[in-house]
Amino acid sequence: MLTMEFKAVLSKSQQKAVDEAIRTSKFVRNKVLRYWIDNKGIGKKELYRYNTQLRDEFGFVKDLNSHACQASVENVERAIKRLFDNCKKKVPGKKGYPKFKKHCRSVEYKQSGWKLPLDKKFIKFTDKKGIGKIKLKGTWDLWWFDQKLIKRVRIVKKADGYYVQFCVKVTRTEEIKNTGYAVGLDVGLKEFYTDSDGHSEPNPRFYRKSEKRLKFCQRRLSRKKKGSVNRGKARNRLGRAHLKISRQRKEHAKRLARCVIQSNDLVAYEDLKVKNLVKNHCLAKSINDAGWRQFRGWLEHFGQRFNKLTIAVNPAYTSQNCSECGEVVKKSLSTRTHTCKCGCSLDRDHNAAKNILNRALSTVGHTETLSNAWGDLSSTLLGHGLVEQDNSMNQESPGL
Repeated sequence: MLTMEFKAVLSKSQQKAVDEAIRTSKFVRNKVLRYWIDNKGIGKKELYRYNTQLRDEFGFVKDLNSHACQASVENVERAIKRLFDNCKKKVPGKKGYPKFKKHCRSVEYKQSGWKLPLDKKFIKFTDKKGIGKIKLKGTWDLWWFDQKLIKRVRIVKKADGYYVQFCVKVTRTEEIKNTGYAVGLDVGLKEFYTDSDGHSEPNPRFYRKSEKRLKFCQRRLSRKKKGSVNRGKARNRLGRAHLKISRQRKEHAKRLARCVIQSNDLVAYEDLKVKNLVKNHCLAKSINDAGWRQFRGWLEHFGQRFNKLTIAVNPAYTSQNCSECGEVVKKSLSTRTHTCKCGCSLDRDHNAAKNILNRALSTVGHTETLSNAWGDLSSTLLGHGLVEQDNSMNQESPGL
């Protein structure tokens, strides 16, 4: 699924209409969720019937496109399904019981309620909310794909304005020459990642560098009177500061992942459980600032796009084992140099990256990588280059 995003140019009346459509979408979702809570055991058919009752009962709900209302019901349905799946799998901790939405920032249309005029970079919403024709700013070509492939259209409200997103059902693949190289990546906090060749990429620490600005904006917000116009402006200023950090982190991860995938035929990385790692309150801020999960997501995305193999391996003892002889060398987090009896002396992260690559070459690593990798994924022959392997790389890896 490809997502094309455009900045929307709206008038004051159109902004009010979009806000009303977002509120209506939130209203439908919360009402349907309340109906499910009050009537245990009902299925999705009853939820959609109740949605029809809401459209007959409330005029402002009927003004919103029927498929947009159905999209809100689908959100509740997915939340309920996730709850039951977690219960069946006996996931430890909270199971994710569906909650009511207090703040909602988007409304989603399906394949009706909108149309693309012949003049490019415009979209017209045809329901009775009064949004009308919107001018779009962006570099994508809307007419490059068949309009039937556009499965969803979202209007998203962000701190710096409104955006229109088009979800297109296509698979993007590009053929590039094989390089014959394989690399293992060890992510960290001191360096963003260190590869098995000894190269390290510095950690940009976007959030840490912007904390002074964030604290200033937060203090200005806390001084404003609740409900005042100035408080709304201060809140928006703080939101824009956070939005800038998230965009910096995303672009950094995307740029590095693309370069790594294009330069290697096989990329190995640790199958880290970031949700568990952030339970360490001393390191939680730095771990979230690094964005390891986002980086892994982009690696898998570009691995599918460029037909390259990506493997997530078990991270256990990758920092403790010697990459030369396999001996376990215990060391604390403060010990940054790996020194073994066999004479191997490497940077801690470099040693871990070599272990990650060796583990990926000897086995497929984690069983979930069967759906995350291209290729038939038989065991790779040790001591041989990628060009000498016996199987092709043609198994598709799902995108983000």
